[in-house]
Amino acid sequence: MSDLNDPRVFFAAERTLLAWNRTALTLMAFGFVIERFGLFVHMLMPHGLATQTMQRGISFWIGLAFITLGAFASAGAIVQYHRVLRTLKPVEIPDGYNTRMAVLVNLLVAGLGMGLTAYLFAGAAL
Repeated sequence: MSDLNDPRVFFAAERTLLAWNRTALTLMAFGFVIERFGLFVHMLMPHGLATQTMQRGISFWIGLAFITLGAFASAGAIVQYHRVLRTLKPVEIPDGYNTRMAVLVNLLVAGLGMGLTAYLFAGAAL
């Protein structure tokens, strides 16, 4: 339990949560670019060679792994944030401040990342 009685501890925890949110978004964007790069390479191949290759290449799986990693990083940051909040005293959280807003944003990012993974996976199966 914190003995600082300073709201800056809470705001530092929230900044850390939002930093993890940016990291998760970056991982997902990087994964999407890798996944789409495989499609780009597939389009540049000669027609006969393109039909012989697998529809799901290594870039597809690596891209999905990065997107999934970003979603899990966002969800893990929520868990860590709640652990920190449990150690704080009520005096360290400003009155009337909504502590759930950053959690909601991270939860949406995690959900959308998993949705993107499912969408890309289902699209490749067609």
